[in-house]
Parts: sequence; structure tokens; C-alpha cells
Amino acid sequence: MAPTLCTLCQISRALIIRPKNGQKLCKTCFLSVFESEIHHTITAHGLFYPGERVAIGASGGKDSTVLAAVLQTLNERHAYGLDLVLLSIDEGIRGYRDDSLAAVKRHAAQYGLPLHIVGYAALYGWTMDQVVAAVGKRGNCTYCGVFRRQALDRGAAQLGVRHVVTGHNADDVAETVLMNLLRGDLPRLGRATGIVTASPIPTPTPGSAAAAATSHQVKRSKPLKYVYEKEIVLYAHHKGLDYFSTECVYSPEAFRGSARALIKDLERIRPSAILDVVRSGEDMARLVPQEVSSVGREGNVNKDNNNTTTTTTTTTSIVVADDDDDDGEGQGGCGSGNGRASGGEMAEMERKLRADEEAQGRETDMTGQGQGQRHDRSKATAKREKPLRKKLPKQQLQNCIRCEYLSSQSVCKACVLLEGLNKNRPKTEIEVGVEEEENSPTLARRMGGLNVAAP
Repeated sequence: MAPTLCTLCQISRALIIRPKNGQKLCKTCFLSVFESEIHHTITAHGLFYPGERVAIGASGGKDSTVLAAVLQTLNERHAYGLDLVLLSIDEGIRGYRDDSLAAVKRHAAQYGLPLHIVGYAALYGWTMDQVVAAVGKRGNCTYCGVFRRQALDRGAAQLGVRHVVTGHNADDVAETVLMNLLRGDLPRLGRATGIVTASPIPTPTPGSAAAAATSHQVKRSKPLKYVYEKEIVLYAHHKGLDYFSTECVYSPEAFRGSARALIKDLERIRPSAILDVVRSGEDMARLVPQEVSSVGREGNVNKDNNNTTTTTTTTTSIVVADDDDDDGEGQGGCGSGNGRASGGEMAEMERKLRADEEAQGRETDMTGQGQGQRHDRSKATAKREKPLRKKLPKQQLQNCIRCEYLSSQSVCKACVLLEGLNKNRPKTEIEVGVEEEENSPTLARRMGGLNVAAP
């Protein structure tokens, strides 16, 4: 039997079947397509600007290793003009993080990039081994997630960097969408689906408290957002990249593991399920009220007739999406023939329902007494009209009164958790005071009482 030829070049033998769309490619074409799609994602969303200093969140795993290798390659090939640096977080997990940091140090030497390491012990006075000993394995990911996010910001501040890129891939984003759906946390879903999850806010008045807060804010982006995890592994294998592959010893108890197992089951049945979930999350994020989400209108992922993934629409900052915004691109929603809706199928359905309700007031009863009698339903509708939803205040960023970290509360999450640890009363949930709750713009907090689950 003759060997199967590469779908693209039609010359070399196909060695790889892409998990995303089933394309049969040779090694050279796969590597080229992989890098080209990431380049298109970067340029379509305007993630970088020439001369920008960018920190790569490096853990030593496959995602951050591939991200560093691809950015280094694309930066040279397409003259991005980026000043790249590696930023690693040492959580203090023996037998795991110390080995992965050794891999990061090898990458720094191999790519010729400077490396900066920030440790939990130095920042918080606690290592994750000590935290787990105090709180147990079930609640430890709450602490690690909050601490790591702040550590990345503080490490970036130490480097003078305003932009951190992370290796989150399509599988990670799909898992996050499912996790927030299962938790009923629509506001966090809206923020998590953005390819840029934080960006500088408009420049406030110099010398004001908001100006001080802005100076510490760090933009985060995910260049690998539309890349399948399996393709990342394939790229690392065929490029011969050296990476650390051991899973965190404390992660099996995490809720994310359940979402990951579900995503993998869906992928086996329907390979496109991962991107379908990501697209659905983006559509739902468009329905989140402006007051509770800073997610912006970003590039849409579509598929052409050859199942080749592309991205459209360009933006460099997060702009609050308008539910009724219609840019007229005519792209169908998730599950439709075109792949996506410009404003989301759910928003379109709501518009149709409102139009139907308005049309009811113009109906004529042909069977009642009096021929052609018109029913005046406006009064009845007015009686049944629900009270208007209370307008939620916009989130106000401020400095934590204890550590001066940028936060939406007077005391940041990390300080709340550290207080419990230092008082030997560890928490797995963050309590919000009544006054803060009344002013909180997060719908999940209003719906879920005074306890807010940490990310």
C-alpha cells in the first residue's frame, strides 16, 4: 500500500494526524502550521507591540516550554521586536517544583533569556508544603492559585514588566469554562474566556489613588488559547524540546481534575468539542453585564471548509462587550453552519423573544364578541412588568491596605488567606463583609451569600 501523502505539500509522507481537525501532515508542514496559527493569533489580537518587554510564565512543563520556544522563533522570524524574559514561581513543593525549576534554568541557558524566580517563602513566609500541612490536600489549590497570581504580578513588577504571557491552551480554557458553569459563576466565566485576561485601565488623574493602583497592574495574555494540548505535545516531541512532565503532587484532589476528565471524554467522542466549548464560553461571556465583567470583544475563531482554524477581529485592549452590539459579520453561533455568532445566538434569541412579546400587543381576537375587536394588552403587561434590576456598581480597583497589592477589596485575597494561616485558622473560602458585599459588582457573590470561592 502506498504511503499517505501530506495533505498540504503532497510530497512527503504524512506522519501526524492533527487532533484538532484530522489533517494528515508531514513533520515539516505540521511544525510550520503550528507556528503560523500562533502567529496569526498574536497578530489578529494585537497582543504585542514593538519594543515591548514581555515575561514568559515558565514552569518547565510542556506548555510554557513550547510557548517560550515558539515566541523566541516568531520574534526572530517576524521581527516582533520583543524583549523576552522568563519568570518562574517557586511554590516550595519538594520533589516537584525544584526539579521543574532545573528544567527552566536549562531553557534560559538554551534560549539565551534572562530568568527571574519568585518564591512563596520570600513573599508570604509560607511554602506550599507548609500550607498543605496546615490545610490538607483538599483546599490547597485555593491558596496556590491566589498566591501564584499575586506572585506573577510582583515578579513582573520587580522586572519592570507590564505584560506576562502564560501557556494556557484550549484544553485549559475549556476546563475553566466548564468549572465556572458548574459553579454558576457567570462573571468569572466572562473574565476567564478572554485571550487577554487583564489590561491597563484608562490613565487616571496623576497622583490619585487610582494612578498608584494602575502602576502595578499587569496585562496577561494567552497566545496558545486555541491550541490543543495534544498538538503542544506533538510539537515538543518533533522539535526535541526538553520539558518537565511530572504532575503536581497536590493537584489530583483539585476540582479542575473532574472538568479535565469530562473534557477528555468529550474529545474522544467529538474532537472539535474543546474548541466548541471555548466558543460557547466566549458567546456566554458576551451576555455578562458590563458592571460585572471586564471581558472584551476579541478575535473570533472560525473554521473554513477545510476545518482550518483561523481568527478574525483585532483588538489590543479589553473593551466591555455590548450584548446588543452587532458588527454585521454574519457568523453563525456555536453549532451552526458558520461556527459563531457575532453577538451570540443566545443574545439573538432574547431579541426575538422581546419582539414576539411586543407583537402580542398588536394581535386581534377574531373569535371574541365584536368583530375585529382589538385586545389592549399594554395595561395587563404593565401590571405584570417586573421591577427593574438594580444597577450594579462598577468594580473599583484599589490598593490592599495591608500589602498594597491591586485588589477590588480593601484587603486582598492573599492577605485574607495568610491571616487565617498565621492565626492557625486556615480557610478554603474567602469571607466578604456585608458592606463590601453590598458594593460588590460580582453577581456570584450576590447569589451565593457572603462566601466567595477563591479562583
